[in-house]
Amino acid sequence: MLKIYRNMKKFAAPIAGILLLLFLQVMSDLYLPTLMSDIVNNGILEGNVAYIWKTGAVMLLAAAGGVVCAVAAGYLGAKVAVGMGRMLRNQLFRHVESFSLSEFERFGSSTLITRTTNDIIQVQTVTIMIINMMVRAPLTCVGGVIQAYHQDRMLTLILAVALPVLILVIAFVTSKVIPLFRQVQQKLDGMNLILRENLTGIRVIRAFNKKDHETAKFENANRDLTDTYIRVNRIMAFLMPMMMLIMNLVTVSILWFGSKRIDTGEMNIGALMAFTQYAMQIMFSLLMFVMMFVMIPRAQAAADRINAVLGTAPEITDPDSPATAENKKGYVEFRNVTFRYRGAEQPAIRNVSFSVRPGETTAVIGGTGSGKSTLLKLISRFYEADEGEILVDGTDVKAMAQKDLRRRIGFVPQQASLFTGTVKENLLFGKEDATQAEVYHAAEVAQASKFISEMPQGYDSLLAEGGRNLSGGQKQRLSIARALVRKPEIYVFDDSFSALDFKTDAKLRAALKQDTKQATVIIVAQRVGTVMDADRIIVLDEGSVAGIGTHRELLKECGVYREIAASQLSEEELS
Repeated sequence: MLKIYRNMKKFAAPIAGILLLLFLQVMSDLYLPTLMSDIVNNGILEGNVAYIWKTGAVMLLAAAGGVVCAVAAGYLGAKVAVGMGRMLRNQLFRHVESFSLSEFERFGSSTLITRTTNDIIQVQTVTIMIINMMVRAPLTCVGGVIQAYHQDRMLTLILAVALPVLILVIAFVTSKVIPLFRQVQQKLDGMNLILRENLTGIRVIRAFNKKDHETAKFENANRDLTDTYIRVNRIMAFLMPMMMLIMNLVTVSILWFGSKRIDTGEMNIGALMAFTQYAMQIMFSLLMFVMMFVMIPRAQAAADRINAVLGTAPEITDPDSPATAENKKGYVEFRNVTFRYRGAEQPAIRNVSFSVRPGETTAVIGGTGSGKSTLLKLISRFYEADEGEILVDGTDVKAMAQKDLRRRIGFVPQQASLFTGTVKENLLFGKEDATQAEVYHAAEVAQASKFISEMPQGYDSLLAEGGRNLSGGQKQRLSIARALVRKPEIYVFDDSFSALDFKTDAKLRAALKQDTKQATVIIVAQRVGTVMDADRIIVLDEGSVAGIGTHRELLKECGVYREIAASQLSEEELS
């Protein structure tokens, strides 16, 4: 947690104010027993009514001042903790946004969501308690010991015995619960993963009648989390009775030995009353520590998980001095590129070389797992090539700033991703300052204008999360229109026509060919009918290039392509 608190320099002024207010409150609390002792000794026992009224008025002022300081410190402490939580969430989100796909796959989306929400809430909650308790408690404890020693040195020996015992009990319980709290956070991740999968895959679950199976799966994860919580609470439940037992034994011991000292004249009644109050203040300050130690282990586990994300350096970063691309526009070249996914035995692609020029359409085809989508992800630098070079506009992508590289590319992913908002807002995601005419034109080319006009509010119609109120083909067409609005140098279509019927596919490709005459177009597809009109077709087989050429050339020269075509086209079409 110390690593997290190092970033709180901007809250230095409010924290200094909180410390001052808490110091004043503690001084007020420590001053009250002394005043009470004076009232007993010099007022009540001597019958001095004027002294009682005078000292009582001072006690009321001191108590009121302590209340004001406590309220002000609590208010400022809450503002600091909430501000720190907001800053930490922003910092974590920005850092996660800089991750490459490798880091996303390493952590997983469910745990990243938990760390950005639940874990930060745990740290934020304990921060409020630290500010309001852990600062006040040591001051009260140390000040109480000093004041108690001032009242009677011999009785202070009782505290010297009780306090170490109490600290050992707290340390023992804490050492047992910290590992369990780490397990709680991990099991919470697992439960969130199951819940997320069930919510996103509810259609598949119902279609295959797996509702009971998934319910049992969630119940098992929920029961596992609950059992761990119960184990934690059983250990923590041992702490409070022990605390109260020690506090009561201390009180009884003070009254017992104090009464004997009063009987021998070594101590007066007022001093005993003040000493008892100081002992209670010391004990309650340790009780605050106990309450803190209930929260700190879980917050520490949460802080470790947050630091694990913040401490993960992205594999893909911008160079210190990014290179500026040459005057070429839309040129893409692969030079002996090899890439292997983390932990994979074999490279996803190996020794791939080809070049693409503006005004050309290059298609990539191959069997499942041949590396087609991987090829496109390397162009956008979602992953870093292990060997070889990838040049965009004549410059190695590793030497370019990621923002500069990606603004040149219009990327349409294999699974269409839309965001909550209107149709128009989703299309403007590609280019925020696009005119209405540009938006309409992009929708027309993507064959999306018809179904958009049939929606209740047209381009202002709201889309559900992920575009779930649209069909697969409609989502793909909106994703294509979003890329067209951007008017990039390079269009990358990752199997983006798979959900379209043949008629719409043919119309879209014809309109697309006219609209992207000056740009570079790279298409990954499963259908031979989608790629057969391309200027160049690259055939991949198990990550290697099996052939490059036109449709007719490959039918004659490439056995892999001929097999794919034979499985999809009739004999008449092949001839």
